[in-house]
Amino acid sequence: MLAIAEQLYVDAPSCIAVTRLKLTAFRCYDGMQLDLDTRPVMLTGPNGAGKTNLLEAISYLAPGRGLRGTRLAEADRHGETRPWAVAATVATAVGPVDLGTGHDKESERRSVHVNGVPVRGPAALAEYVSAVWLTPQMDRLFREGASARRRFLDRLIYGFHAAHATQVTAYEHSNRERVHLLRDGRGERGWFDAIEAEMAEHGVAIAAARVEIAERLGQACEAASGPFSGAEIDVDGVLEGWLSEAPALAVEDRFKEILARNRTVDAETGNTTIGPHRSDLVVKHRAKGLPAAQCSTGEQKALLIAVLLANARLQASERGIAPLLLLDEAVAHLDERRRSALFDEILELGAQAWFSGTDEDLFAEFGDNAQFVRITDGKAQQYEIHDRGNGADRMRP
Repeated sequence: MLAIAEQLYVDAPSCIAVTRLKLTAFRCYDGMQLDLDTRPVMLTGPNGAGKTNLLEAISYLAPGRGLRGTRLAEADRHGETRPWAVAATVATAVGPVDLGTGHDKESERRSVHVNGVPVRGPAALAEYVSAVWLTPQMDRLFREGASARRRFLDRLIYGFHAAHATQVTAYEHSNRERVHLLRDGRGERGWFDAIEAEMAEHGVAIAAARVEIAERLGQACEAASGPFSGAEIDVDGVLEGWLSEAPALAVEDRFKEILARNRTVDAETGNTTIGPHRSDLVVKHRAKGLPAAQCSTGEQKALLIAVLLANARLQASERGIAPLLLLDEAVAHLDERRRSALFDEILELGAQAWFSGTDEDLFAEFGDNAQFVRITDGKAQQYEIHDRGNGADRMRP
């Protein structure tokens, strides 16, 4: 286990890595800065110290609503008038990039800066950062509604198709606009035609990307060995089914026809009847032939990690750069065999994975192959563990 020297990082694929991180008025952090290298990062400390908050801050360096998926205002530090902000220097495929994002209280939108220049919307971050995460709440991913599974799959796709984030945002905007007009009972036919044409264009692109990446992830899982293998992956959706029978342009035309035909029904229900917003990620246990939802809790977590690792391997091999991995309390309930396999794979990938946990002994095997940060009451302190045999950690500022 972990018989991997530092030379590994010379030969491994490069990785997306946070090398400097600065938080301002973010949840429990008044102000905090870390200077890092590209090795994995272990966040240790008691419950409630701020480990998950730090991972959430990093997740805002990627498109989307962050690791918790909450409203922007919820990340503001309690009792603080300043809006929260996250700034980072990130090693990317195009070299080091300075990224900044935060809560714009006037517009109630997320501001984003790249190398000090404001850009329009978080979707632009997909050009630089591919990040995926695993949280304790995601242990229920296969048992709950489809929306969380769609978001999980879409985040995996961002690492291969940066424009996918823009497609998803544009489709959701057009869908909301159409539903709003239908509910109000206003709008000319030409308006609906234009909106539905945009929905068809973006919707089919979204569905096509989901089908493609699901198939490739399934192949990567099938080729894997060890405890994180054996996941079958598919997408269940109307548009995805049509794409298996007809070219994309024909599917666009068919989708537009259905949207026009369903205006009356959709006005009554207040929802768009079909579209990629109703598709679902389907994962099965290959050996047992069971849907993930029918597997044990441990098997479900192993399947989820298998999909995440398959995505990381594909990105590392095809793009030459491993994605950023945020793994919140991911190893606490893994048995020793699975935990060791996960650690080995992270190091073989050369990925910067951020782990969190209350028990630092779970991560001690990493030794000098990782960076250690102790979180206490919203404060972060880096330390080394190779002197633990002498009875104490060697702390450094």
